[in-house]
Order: sequence, then structure tokens, then C-alpha cells
Amino acid sequence: MKANNIPEFALLEQVQQDALLERTKNWARINSGTTNLDGLRTVVGMLADAFSILPGDTNLVNPEPVEAVRADGTVDQVQRGQHLTVSVRPEAQVRILLTGHMDTVFPADHPFQQIIELESGILNGPGLADMKGGLSVMLGALQLLEQSKYASRIGYDVVINSDEEVGSGSSASLIERLAKGKTAALTYEPALPDGTLAGERGGSGNFSIIFTGKSAHAGRNPDEGRNALIAAADMALRLKSLHREGLSVNPAKIDGGGPNNAVPDHAVLRVNFRPKSLQDQNEAQIALDVLVAAIAREHDLSVHCHGGFGRPPKPIDPQAQKLFDLVKQCGAELGLDINWRGTGGVCDGNNIAACGIPIVDTMGVRGGAIHSSDEFLITESLVERTQLSGLIIMRIAEKRGL
Repeated sequence: MKANNIPEFALLEQVQQDALLERTKNWARINSGTTNLDGLRTVVGMLADAFSILPGDTNLVNPEPVEAVRADGTVDQVQRGQHLTVSVRPEAQVRILLTGHMDTVFPADHPFQQIIELESGILNGPGLADMKGGLSVMLGALQLLEQSKYASRIGYDVVINSDEEVGSGSSASLIERLAKGKTAALTYEPALPDGTLAGERGGSGNFSIIFTGKSAHAGRNPDEGRNALIAAADMALRLKSLHREGLSVNPAKIDGGGPNNAVPDHAVLRVNFRPKSLQDQNEAQIALDVLVAAIAREHDLSVHCHGGFGRPPKPIDPQAQKLFDLVKQCGAELGLDINWRGTGGVCDGNNIAACGIPIVDTMGVRGGAIHSSDEFLITESLVERTQLSGLIIMRIAEKRGL
């Protein structure tokens, strides 16, 4: 793939939907649910082969250890798939980061496995929009760059992780390391069906709170027991009372309990926090710490909190606004009216923004109903979004920055 002097718009016009769609469908035909290690192994190999067309180093990176709290309160490690990285022109003064994920929310035994045409130009299938279509767009945009006269002016790192759908626990440090020093970042989550992008995002924190009480006979000596299930339920109610504007609190599940004739000595409460700002996040953490101590004291048992805020809130700061303005400008040059809005959803873009790097994190295809069996891809957006990304990257290279 050699750089040439073809004008950028002539290059953009060469983008072919058939090629983009075919590789998207090939990748989506392989189930790569986060826990399907065999499927992830197949997909990461396919992605490595595809991205090796770029003039850089392509590597498979082993996942870092991730801990999980089981229903019985024990903490052990879970296995994740390998991640893919590509590094091109690391010596360049202007460098950007492009990220995506290969995993989906559909496990190997999920009934949603096939790709079907709902109507002309709209396909239904697992991971088509979220985000194998986005990965195809990313690669297509980089192929355009490498054929342009701007290629030598810009370097980039690509990260495609295997665990975004479960919080990127085994890849967060890899993404953080590669984000450092970058001029900007693009992440290929799907846009909304009308092309609207995500702007500011709230954060997310997931916690498993382990309660260890004391068992006793429910009839003979119940007062000698310490009921972990009641403590967990009390905690859930108190956590829900923290819910307010700017902070969503969702106690989601309690594991525990036992036979009717025994005081339960074990329970695990799962809870999710969605803070809108860093201040909301800090207040939530303080309130959680206070409640943990209060429940332990009042119920006379042990309470251990496992987890954290894995996705910090993502505001739109002045540098991010400059990148959004560039995206809108490039869209206008292509006849696209690009808009964005805030969302409560989270992704790796939250973590990249926390590194101080301006990012637009919905550069993928137009589609919808993600995380459900109704997920769909608008096929014409493959070309549209490839052209948009390609032009943005070339503009950053041309201006040597934002």
C-alpha cells in the first residue's frame, strides 16, 4: 500500500461498500461473546490478518488478570481473550489512537447467531453494529490514509480489545498506556441510526459487596445469628436512596440465603452507579464507604466492597470540542450533518478522555438496537463513515494536529 498524490476526495470516492460489508459479515459470523474464548481466538486471528495490510507492527497482547466475585463470595480470576495492537510510524510527531472491541454481549449458546436482511440496506445480526462494522470502518479509513499524500505526516496506534463489553478490566492499562501523548483519539462504537454521535458521557461503577454474618438455627437460637441477607437488603435500600439527579444508583442482584430453618451467613449485593460528573462520582464513593461502615456496625457482621468506578465521566472540554468541530466540518464537506448529544452509556472513550486526550467515540456505523436480538446495521453507512473517518485523519495529518 503506497502513498500517492491522488486528491483526498478522489480517494474517498474509491471506497467500495461490497468489500466493507463482506468483511463485516465475515467477522460477525463468528460468535465472539466476551466469555467465548474460542470464538475470540478465531476473530482476533482474522483481525490480525486483516490489519496486517497496514505498514506497521501487529501484535497479540495477553490480557491482564481480572478478578470476579462469585455467588458464594469467593474472589477468583476470570480469563479474557487476547487483544490486538497495531503501531504505525511511532516516530511521527503527530500521533493518534484508534480503538475498538471485538467482543459482543452474545455468549456462544445465545440463540442470536445469524445475519439476515430485514429490508434493503438494513441487516440484522450479532455484532454487526456493535462493533464489527465499526472495525471495518476503522480499517477502511486507515487504508485511505495510507494511500494519501498525508500518510508520512501522522502515526497511530490501534487497540482492539476483547473485553469492552464487561468493562475492559484486562485491557484498561493497555489503552491508557497507548493513549498517552496522542493528539486525538477515535473509537468506533456505533452512531445512532440518524448519524447522531455521543458527546459527553456519564461514568459507571460496578461493585460486588460481600456480607459475611453468622449462621444459627432459625428456631432454637436465631438471635445468636447475624443475617447477611437482611444486611444486604438493608444496604440495597439505603443505596437506592442515594439516587438523584446526576447519580443513578441501581442495586441489581443479591446472591445468598439458604434453607428456611437457618439464619443465612452469606450474601453478595451487586450494584451499579452512573455518575454524571466527577463530583457526583466522588460523592457516590464517599456515601458508599459510609454505608459499608454503618451496615457492618449496625448488623454486627463483616462487609467487604469489591469493585470500583471503571469508567470515569467524560465531559466535553475545549480540546474535545475542537475535535468535534473538525468532525462536523469534515461531515459538512461530505454532505453529512453531524450532530451529537450526551448519553448515559459508557465505553472505552470514557477512559481515554480521562487521560486528557480529546476523543470522539461513536465513529462507527449507523445502527441500533444493540445488545439485543434486534441489533441492526444500515449498510450504506459503511462507506459514509469510512469516508468521514478517512477525511478526519487526513485533516489532522494535514494540519499536524487539531
